[in-house]
Amino acid sequence: MTTRGVEGVYVETHSWGKTAKFLESMGFKVDFVTEHGSGMLKHEEGPYFVVGEVPEDKAPQTQFVVRVPDAAAFRPDPIVEVVSPFEETHWGTQRMVVRDPDGREWSIEAPLES
Repeated sequence: MTTRGVEGVYVETHSWGKTAKFLESMGFKVDFVTEHGSGMLKHEEGPYFVVGEVPEDKAPQTQFVVRVPDAAAFRPDPIVEVVSPFEETHWGTQRMVVRDPDGREWSIEAPLES
């Protein structure tokens, strides 16, 4: 089984407010905000952005979120390094983390099993 493409992008930031305003200036609208410096912004077209604040001493990272319809049926090709297998998330999905040949981590998300 292959993926359904990029569903979203997770962006770490040192300032939730500044990053949210930047994305809003490009046409994204805030979908929700949490109490701990994070939230989601969506556009009428294309992937969403989840923005999460990290401490000043941590370099902000960016991670693509790729969707698969069924975690149990997804078998990554041997070229794909699995960093962590599918695990349930607190936001209601299952998430696997993989690493590309250049060392970047990607999230593979699937719906929770029924």
